[in-house]
Amino acid sequence: MAKMMIRGGDLDLVEFEFSPFSPGEKINTLNLKKRYELKPVRDTIRVKAPARIHLTVLDMNRFAPGHPGGGGVGFAVQVYCTAEVTCTSRETEIDYNREPILRHFVEVFRKTVGYKGGFRIKARDHEYKHVGMGSTSTITIAVANAMNTALGSPLSRDELRLLMGNNFVEETSEGNVTFAFETGVGPAVSTYGGMAIMGDELSLVYHHPFAEGMNVYIVIPSSEISSAGEKEFELLMNRARDLDYKDRELKCYMVMMDLIPALERGDVKKAGDIIWEIEFRGSKRAEVSHHGFRIYQYMAKLRESGFEFVGMSSVGPTIAVITDKERKAVEKAISPLDLSIAVETKIDNRGMVIGKRKG
Repeated sequence: MAKMMIRGGDLDLVEFEFSPFSPGEKINTLNLKKRYELKPVRDTIRVKAPARIHLTVLDMNRFAPGHPGGGGVGFAVQVYCTAEVTCTSRETEIDYNREPILRHFVEVFRKTVGYKGGFRIKARDHEYKHVGMGSTSTITIAVANAMNTALGSPLSRDELRLLMGNNFVEETSEGNVTFAFETGVGPAVSTYGGMAIMGDELSLVYHHPFAEGMNVYIVIPSSEISSAGEKEFELLMNRARDLDYKDRELKCYMVMMDLIPALERGDVKKAGDIIWEIEFRGSKRAEVSHHGFRIYQYMAKLRESGFEFVGMSSVGPTIAVITDKERKAVEKAISPLDLSIAVETKIDNRGMVIGKRKG
């Protein structure tokens, strides 16, 4: 793959080379590798994990492919990925249409806990890929927890989050994998539900239930601009880093001093006001304008229509609307914009659900 130039400022220009590798190579066990007392179960473990809306990174300068972090804010929604895992004595079999990313983490997990057997894995994601709903992170953390439960839970849920984040990959067209961007927001909210605020190095700084019972409407505007691969890299590691040099302190202040108190009070409208301000600050400004300023126009129209919370997820173009109002009110507001509701759902404040099916 191509070498990419990263410019964060006038004196900050470095070269990054995407180096694809085979699944199972370049494993980081985070010093978690030790002799575990594994207890494989005969049952099939089934995990259902909620997808995420990623509202903002706090500082793009603190992460890169292969170097997770950067902090962030996001919440879980009732759109799900599922994984079924059974221990076997044979080689691992994976039934999933993006097999390389799962095969890589299978090998990461096996090496970390010292498991010599295999797994039979069936995984299904929510089918909304590269639009800001975290298909890769959600399906990977679901499979991670299923494998872990199938072996008697040698690792904690937080250890699984950290292990996954430090081995986070996307697949290439040749069937290899390459390190990808990861703030840790997705695995945190998929695991615990609600709203999560992450610090650097995948630390879970704050977690709280969010907008319980309110409606979530997801609108996905059409966009000819890619939000994946080299296009995503160019966006996040150039313009976004430059803007975060200027606004990262302000964003962190707004999160600490305004957003967290609003979440404590259950004030969704105030939380929406803070996120709206962040849409114009730092790297989030780069992400939104990546698709053209019409995304700002769409979100402004939605706010003018009285919806309590409006925000674009990740590098977009997905827009999430949270409101007590019914579907007809949202459809009336977006119809003149030639938009439609892609998903009607609610916040997931429960998080991951793990169950067993007799083998």
